[in-house]
Amino acid sequence: MQATIFKPSKTAMQSGRHNTRQWLLEFDPEAARRVEPLMGWTASVDTTQQLVMRFDDEGEAVAFCKRHDIPYRVVPPRERRAKIKSYAENFSYYKHRGPGSEPLERP
Repeated sequence: MQATIFKPSKTAMQSGRHNTRQWLLEFDPEAARRVEPLMGWTASVDTTQQLVMRFDDEGEAVAFCKRHDIPYRVVPPRERRAKIKSYAENFSYYKHRGPGSEPLERP
């Protein structure tokens, strides 16, 4: 039973980054999922797949794993780079023609 500690990324369905501030601890699946023959639902005997724990920082999650002797791996978060843009650039006559091309010369 190995755990993965990570900081979730922003989903495409939300504009803010509120749910990306906490660190999550999820357990890796131990048993394969199977299709239940009666209803056709996906089932598993491993109940730790349903467990998600939230921590305020990475250190708390690592300390929890060490305290309970759970092997873990930490996935470092990728920091997002802000692309500074202005609305006026959408209508500029002198903007780039495409990636790798020279900008138009101003008269």
